[in-house]
Amino acid sequence: MKMLRITLEGKTYDVGVEVLADSTAPRADHAPSAPLQPVAPSAASLPASAAAAPALAAVSPSEGCRIVASPMAGNVFKCLVKQGDVVAYNQVLMVLDAMKMETPIVAPFAGIVRAVLVKEGDSVEDGHALVQLERQPQ
Repeated sequence: MKMLRITLEGKTYDVGVEVLADSTAPRADHAPSAPLQPVAPSAASLPASAAAAPALAAVSPSEGCRIVASPMAGNVFKCLVKQGDVVAYNQVLMVLDAMKMETPIVAPFAGIVRAVLVKEGDSVEDGHALVQLERQPQ
């Protein structure tokens, strides 16, 4: 396991990365053919309470949809959208309450809310699926 620090949209995250093979040597038989797909965490790597929750692995988004996940453990304080709502880029979808602080969860792109996967008062873990969002056609 290799620990890395990444910064995304001004937030810094420490992440553990499993090294599967020597990636420093180029392989002649390897040619990128398709974009990489995200890998959901396995149930074994999650806390027991998160394994029972609808995390990323439990929700299968349809083509063109993306799951907006909780960036931390907390409680859903306010849910500001419902299924079918059209949202703008960076619009607040819901607010989490964690350690007496309110954290807005925003839309990563303009789109349509296909499903709201939590309700106000729900307790969520890091990585818990919150909203299924479909990219709006240009």
